[in-house]
Amino acid sequence: MKEACILVVDDEPDIRTLVQEILEDEGYVVAVAGTVEEAREQRRQRRFDLILLDIWMPDGDGISLLKEWSEAGGQPSPVIMMSGHGSVETAVEATRLGAYDFLEKPLSMAKLTLTVERTLEADRLTRENIGLRRRFGHGVHPEGSSAVMQALREQVLRIAQHDTWVLISGEAGVGKQTFARYLHSHSARASRPFVEVPVGAMNADEAAVEIFGQEQGNRIRYGLLEQAAGGVLYLDEVAQMDLHTQGRLLSALESRRMTRVGGSDPIAVNVRVVAATREDLRALVRAGGFREDLYYRLSVVPLHVPPLREHPEDIPELLRHQAESLHQEEGLPRRRFSDAACARLARYPWPGNIRELRNLVQRLLILGNTEEVDADEAQAALAGRGPLAQDCRDAPPVDVDLPLREAREQFERDYLLRQMEQVDGHMTRLAERVGLERTHLYRKLRALGIEPKKAKE
Repeated sequence: MKEACILVVDDEPDIRTLVQEILEDEGYVVAVAGTVEEAREQRRQRRFDLILLDIWMPDGDGISLLKEWSEAGGQPSPVIMMSGHGSVETAVEATRLGAYDFLEKPLSMAKLTLTVERTLEADRLTRENIGLRRRFGHGVHPEGSSAVMQALREQVLRIAQHDTWVLISGEAGVGKQTFARYLHSHSARASRPFVEVPVGAMNADEAAVEIFGQEQGNRIRYGLLEQAAGGVLYLDEVAQMDLHTQGRLLSALESRRMTRVGGSDPIAVNVRVVAATREDLRALVRAGGFREDLYYRLSVVPLHVPPLREHPEDIPELLRHQAESLHQEEGLPRRRFSDAACARLARYPWPGNIRELRNLVQRLLILGNTEEVDADEAQAALAGRGPLAQDCRDAPPVDVDLPLREAREQFERDYLLRQMEQVDGHMTRLAERVGLERTHLYRKLRALGIEPKKAKE
């Protein structure tokens, strides 16, 4: 992770220079500050991957500064404290405020470089694991041995070698984000962040702060653009982005500069954009719902993920894979699918694609009491005696005379209320069930006028 940018905060010029030179020799980008105020200004100018923070400085102390950053909404960069006059109490307080480690002066340069490397790697793995657990506990390798899936994986591997923008299209549940992560993991940016922008969960005002960040005095909130520095910015369901945010995002990405909400200083931007959509963006452009310039910028390299019904020969493999994944991740009992059950499920059209298949497998593992899922049990689940088909059969209709956005909102509201009923209002289970991170789920509920407590009642 040698591309990481590090801030060194120390009031002694010799130490600042020495640490800067050593870290630059290791391949890192290094900025320095000699006072608390300079540290604030450096941090205002950009988000750092790591901060080395001295305790005693002429205009304040590192512990108070770390506390200030923590109270301002969390410290998004790992911090290593440095001091020649530290105590156990100081180290404990620094750790309580979120510091990753504590180095005593005089510094051992070997220990310094090792600690920096371990801290950056630990932070990367933490972010990666959180992202994978939230969205892709079953892995980022697109499963399937059919000719269709093999050709698609090969296409993604070719695309990954070039730093162009990518537009992934496909129906809901086909695995667009899986392919985006697969592309990222095989690209030159693999060691840098993969940051999702949940477009459908944001209104226009929220999108500005979430994507571009915000400044309020000394309080700085880093937006998703800065969090993705050097990595991939994944625009999930980009068609739902409002026109104003589309224009602002396009300007920032093309100029490689942006300004936080409430800020005035331009911030450097360096990300690869991968967008996903289930809608026809060209039709939206013609209808005035999507910017033409952004569409052409996004669709430099289009990638279409086919629905599951177009490669049904993968269904037996997907059933086995999902059953094993759910056993490993959730401790559900192992069950195998008989050949007859696989054949029956392969004839089902799977309107919800792989996401629907995973949900079906999960329910069969939970509700079944035998080691094997036979054809009758599979048929029962699909014919209306199983919970999945029951949900689909009772789903409320959508008013097709409404404009697209209003119809989508009606469907999303009905869908979330029905899903909330299935989990008895349990928000963690609801987030897992619908595939949204909890923060984004709460935003989506607010945007749709759903109050969780009242809805539960």
